[in-house]
Amino acid sequence: MPINLDEAIGAELAPVEFAWSSSDVQLYHLGLGAGADPLNQRELAYLADDTPAVLPTFASVAQTFHQTEPPTVQYPGIDIELSKVLHASEAVSVPGPIPPSGTGRAVTRFTEIWDKGKAAVIWSETTVTTLDGAPLWKQKRSIFARGEGGFGGDRGPTGSVEPPDRAPDAEVALPILPQQALLYRLCGDRNPLHSDPGFASAAGFPAPILHGLCSYGIGCKAIVDTFLDGDVSRVRSYGARFAGVVFPGETLKASIWKDNDKFVAVLTAPSRDDAVVLSGVELSQA
Repeated sequence: MPINLDEAIGAELAPVEFAWSSSDVQLYHLGLGAGADPLNQRELAYLADDTPAVLPTFASVAQTFHQTEPPTVQYPGIDIELSKVLHASEAVSVPGPIPPSGTGRAVTRFTEIWDKGKAAVIWSETTVTTLDGAPLWKQKRSIFARGEGGFGGDRGPTGSVEPPDRAPDAEVALPILPQQALLYRLCGDRNPLHSDPGFASAAGFPAPILHGLCSYGIGCKAIVDTFLDGDVSRVRSYGARFAGVVFPGETLKASIWKDNDKFVAVLTAPSRDDAVVLSGVELSQA
């Protein structure tokens, strides 16, 4: 069904209340590869019982963590087949560290829809508060819907955050486990694109691919570990664009630059001629 711009833009979904536990946070961090060195105290901080350090990217999965059905893309004015949808970008801002357990209320609204010709880019913004209204975090997300463009709309701005024109301050190897997508899907994203070879083939991929939000979280962790010694309280915002696919079993490379009070990065796949998989990566400090 074609996107109905008049109905979709500005539509606000009903508030959703949800809860998360420290066990959810631990599983999320394991899904990103935390604990690869089980003797490293910084790694163990992400996996501590009851009081784990919480990466801000946990916000991206907290609301849907306990879902066990594949997601749908059906909203006011929007009804798109799941196999045509790819995550385009994600960003989160936090006023302080996310609690290791809690209850939140999320309100999502659709803010923009761009016409890219052969596809549409759909933007949404989610504000999450405690049940008494205290701010917890804000997310901004875009999805790329193949075959939904050509409606004569605004193409949207071009370009993104670019790294400085110099050698990176750090390069970090990021091994992706062969079973990484199967583990990460337990964080609430059961899209068969990440687990079913037949579904992935029908969608145009040679094998199931890693969740974009998993590589997104891996990128955040790489910066926090490399430059902030694992101190999640120093992060105020983080965002990235999904520029390419990641296949479980390969090793990524994070090239990271310190730029005043923020960090910018690019994640690439060296085994595929340094194909860019995550671009426009930016982390701002408190």
